Amino acid sequence: MNNKLKDTIIDEKTGIEYHLEGDYYMPNLTLPKQEKIILNKYGRMRLNYLKEHKKAEYSIMLLDGTLNAHLKEIQGTAQNRIEQIINKLKAESDLTEEMKDTDILYWVGTMNAIKNQAEEIVFNELIYV
Repeated sequence: MNNKLKDTIIDEKTGIEYHLEGDYYMPNLTLPKQEKIILNKYGRMRLNYLKEHKKAEYSIMLLDGTLNAHLKEIQGTAQNRIEQIINKLKAESDLTEEMKDTDILYWVGTMNAIKNQAEEIVFNELIYV
């Protein structure tokens, strides 16, 4: 009697494909292909937050193949939102372009404060949620 084993089989209940490795069948489990992206500051912050504080959401997105799309969306939205907030806060302040030439230290200090305010708002709205 010839007991020849198949190289690959598919479990009818689960639909998982197995391949023969030595005497054992091992599942053919692979992550779906994901788009390669370059993360900016906000994308990296969101990724770290998910890994450290939302482990279940991180794992689900990683296994579903939606993690990179999520990070790309967050970083784009964060960048746009920060620009909007900076423009709004600049308009509400007494800052003018002429101040760059006359009082550069005041202008830089005020712009840094505005940028920090905008980032704090975005961190609470998008990154750390």
